[in-house]
Amino acid sequence: MSPSKVDRSCVVVLTDLPNIGEAGAQDLRLLGVHQPSQLVGKCPFEMYEVLCAKTSTHHDPCVIDVFMSVTRFMGGEEPRPWWAYTEERKQLLKQRGRNK
Repeated sequence: MSPSKVDRSCVVVLTDLPNIGEAGAQDLRLLGVHQPSQLVGKCPFEMYEVLCAKTSTHHDPCVIDVFMSVTRFMGGEEPRPWWAYTEERKQLLKQRGRNK
């Protein structure tokens, strides 16, 4: 869902989350996340690594940005577009010694 349309009080299913459509919801389900509340405390980088391992695919790193957006939203932050996290993701990966 577009972050501008998210109403925190109405978040019930995965597709109610900012930046999550059906494909993103399917990825989250593959990770064992079936309810938005299950995202609280999750690490977006670990989620990404598990997704890549489970699908035997190297997904676009912007998936990390999406995971950052939903985990932060469920942690209490305002909904933001996924690309608002791109620069932060790049910096964090650089600090970890990885360029993505």
